[in-house]
Amino acid sequence: MLVKITVIPRAKKAEIIVLGNNQLKVKIPAAPVKGSANKKLIEMLAVYYGVRKSAITITRGDRSREKVVEILR
Repeated sequence: MLVKITVIPRAKKAEIIVLGNNQLKVKIPAAPVKGSANKKLIEMLAVYYGVRKSAITITRGDRSREKVVEILR
């Protein structure tokens, strides 16, 4: 499953907001330095979807706020 994600780094609290069909807005308290925001994003999505972290891959937008993530179930 492919999910479009808008990431808001340096947010005050971690939060996942559903925007529509396969679209999410994810607020992450981590700064986008050395991939720490991407790691936190993968951890949050793994808990949200109930899958392992290794089942989640950022396919597009590794260094962008707009990302496409593939989730294997």
